[in-house]
Amino acid sequence: MERIRKGDEVVVIAGKDKGKRGVVLARIDQRHITVEGINQVKKHVRPNPMKDVTGGIIDRTMPIDQSNVMLVNPTTDKADRVGFKVVEGNKVRVFKSNGAEVGSK
Repeated sequence: MERIRKGDEVVVIAGKDKGKRGVVLARIDQRHITVEGINQVKKHVRPNPMKDVTGGIIDRTMPIDQSNVMLVNPTTDKADRVGFKVVEGNKVRVFKSNGAEVGSK
Protein backbone atom coordinates (compact mmCIF):
# COMPACT_ATOMS: atom_id res chain seq x y z
CA MET A 1 0.00 0.00 0.00
CA GLU A 2 1.34 3.41 -0.95
CA ARG A 3 1.76 6.16 1.63
CA ILE A 4 1.04 8.87 -0.96
CA ARG A 5 -1.83 8.45 -3.40
CA LYS A 6 -3.49 10.37 -6.21
CA GLY A 7 -5.60 13.21 -4.84
CA ASP A 8 -3.62 13.69 -1.60
CA GLU A 9 -2.52 17.19 -0.61
CA VAL A 10 1.24 17.32 -0.11
CA VAL A 11 3.94 19.84 0.78
CA VAL A 12 7.43 19.76 -0.77
CA ILE A 13 10.17 19.34 1.85
CA ALA A 14 13.26 19.39 -0.41
CA GLY A 15 14.35 20.82 -3.73
CA LYS A 16 13.74 24.01 -5.69
CA ASP A 17 10.02 24.11 -4.78
CA LYS A 18 10.53 23.59 -1.03
CA GLY A 19 7.55 24.82 0.99
CA LYS A 20 5.04 24.76 -1.86
CA ARG A 21 1.79 22.80 -1.63
CA GLY A 22 -0.16 20.93 -4.25
CA VAL A 23 -2.39 17.98 -5.02
CA VAL A 24 -0.97 14.73 -6.37
CA LEU A 25 -2.07 14.35 -10.00
CA ALA A 26 -0.66 10.89 -10.74
CA ARG A 27 1.79 8.20 -9.69
CA ILE A 28 4.36 7.60 -12.42
CA ASP A 29 5.99 4.55 -10.85
CA GLN A 30 6.89 3.26 -7.37
CA ARG A 31 9.09 6.28 -6.54
CA HIS A 32 7.82 9.20 -8.63
CA ILE A 33 4.67 11.32 -8.55
CA THR A 34 3.46 14.46 -10.30
CA VAL A 35 2.10 17.31 -8.19
CA GLU A 36 0.15 20.22 -9.66
CA GLY A 37 2.21 23.40 -9.80
CA ILE A 38 5.39 21.67 -8.60
CA ASN A 39 8.55 21.02 -10.66
CA GLN A 40 7.41 23.11 -13.64
CA VAL A 41 9.85 23.19 -16.55
CA LYS A 42 9.95 24.98 -19.90
CA LYS A 43 9.58 22.54 -22.78
CA HIS A 44 10.38 23.48 -26.37
CA VAL A 45 7.79 21.94 -28.69
CA ARG A 46 8.07 21.62 -32.46
CA PRO A 47 5.04 22.40 -34.55
CA ASN A 48 3.30 19.35 -36.01
CA PRO A 49 0.49 20.17 -38.42
CA MET A 50 -0.47 16.48 -38.75
CA LYS A 51 -1.41 16.38 -35.04
CA ASP A 52 -2.58 20.02 -34.98
CA VAL A 53 0.17 21.01 -32.51
CA THR A 54 1.46 24.55 -32.56
CA GLY A 55 5.12 25.05 -31.76
CA GLY A 56 6.60 27.15 -28.99
CA ILE A 57 7.65 26.99 -25.36
CA ILE A 58 5.20 25.41 -22.91
CA ASP A 59 5.23 24.89 -19.14
CA ARG A 60 5.13 21.23 -18.20
CA THR A 61 4.83 19.46 -14.85
CA MET A 62 7.58 16.89 -14.39
CA PRO A 63 7.69 14.02 -11.86
CA ILE A 64 9.20 14.47 -8.41
CA ASP A 65 10.51 11.79 -6.07
CA GLN A 66 8.03 10.87 -3.35
CA SER A 67 10.73 11.17 -0.68
CA ASN A 68 10.73 14.94 -1.30
CA VAL A 69 7.09 15.41 -0.29
CA MET A 70 5.02 14.84 2.86
CA LEU A 71 1.26 14.61 3.36
CA VAL A 72 -0.50 17.61 4.89
CA ASN A 73 -2.45 16.88 8.07
CA PRO A 74 -5.72 18.90 7.81
CA THR A 75 -6.14 19.23 11.60
CA THR A 76 -2.70 20.77 12.19
CA ASP A 77 -2.29 22.16 8.63
CA LYS A 78 1.34 20.97 8.65
CA ALA A 79 3.36 18.20 7.00
CA ASP A 80 3.08 14.89 8.81
CA ARG A 81 4.44 11.36 8.59
CA VAL A 82 2.14 8.50 7.67
CA GLY A 83 1.85 5.06 9.19
CA PHE A 84 -0.50 2.10 8.83
CA LYS A 85 -3.02 0.56 11.19
CA VAL A 86 -5.48 -2.32 10.86
CA VAL A 87 -9.04 -1.18 11.62
CA GLU A 88 -11.85 -3.76 11.43
CA GLY A 89 -9.75 -5.99 9.18
CA ASN A 90 -8.83 -3.18 6.77
CA LYS A 91 -5.39 -1.63 6.50
CA VAL A 92 -5.71 2.18 6.68
CA ARG A 93 -3.27 5.09 6.57
CA VAL A 94 -2.95 7.17 9.76
CA PHE A 95 -1.03 10.31 10.69
CA LYS A 96 1.80 9.66 13.15
CA SER A 97 1.25 12.85 15.20
CA ASN A 98 -2.39 12.34 16.26
CA GLY A 99 -3.38 8.90 14.92
CA ALA A 100 -6.18 10.29 12.73
CA GLU A 101 -7.04 8.41 9.56
CA VAL A 102 -5.88 9.96 6.29
CA GLY A 103 -8.83 11.19 4.24
CA SER A 104 -11.32 11.30 7.10
CA LYS A 105 -12.50 14.76 8.10
